[in-house]
Amino acid sequence: MSKVLIIIPTYNEIENITAIIDAVLQITDQYHVLIVDDGSPDGTGDQVKKLMSKYQGRLHLIERSGKLGLGTAYIAGFRWALDRDYEYVTEMDADFSHNPKKISELLQAVKPSGIGMSVGSRYVKGGGFVNWSKYRLFLSYGASIYTRLITGMSVRDATAGFVMYKREVLEKMNLDKVEFIGYAFQIEMKYYCHCLGYKIVEVPITFVDRELGTSKMNSSIIKEAVLGVIKMRMRDYS
Repeated sequence: MSKVLIIIPTYNEIENITAIIDAVLQITDQYHVLIVDDGSPDGTGDQVKKLMSKYQGRLHLIERSGKLGLGTAYIAGFRWALDRDYEYVTEMDADFSHNPKKISELLQAVKPSGIGMSVGSRYVKGGGFVNWSKYRLFLSYGASIYTRLITGMSVRDATAGFVMYKREVLEKMNLDKVEFIGYAFQIEMKYYCHCLGYKIVEVPITFVDRELGTSKMNSSIIKEAVLGVIKMRMRDYS
């Protein structure tokens, strides 16, 4: 059994899905991929099924009935991983905004004792952006500063979605307790890890905005994150 599971949620990612699966699974046989597809009408799920024979036993698929949210997709993936004894579980986007070659660095960073999560960070030395508008950069950077102030976490890129968890952290979390499903989900999972007493390590990455497909970012997701951080601070995650 592979030690590392990479969970990739998808909705209408037909332009990217074959390339991202190939890019991840050709790095090493130790990586497995789980696609959680929310009923993509463009045939993303069907394309994954076609690739499963090529990567027999290493490529897996959960098909859901519709757009149920990023957070619930990852929670479904976490439960799937825990049922199958993976030691490390990774969150990753399908659109190549997260470089698959950085998975190994996230893995090495999360291994030491006491560390529960490694984060591909845009806001530490060596990290950065490609093809981001000033407006998106302002929103992302502002959200991270705001989150640190409210939660007391030291994580500089609290909204990052390129994350690796140690299995024991997910085992200690009550996944039914995770409330948010959009942008705030990423913040909540880091805060939950922080509240459990684990350290979070940041690994510099260059975030590249998608070239194919459509961004899922919208104003309601930003609003959820802003209001959600306050709500998180008032909850007990211990």
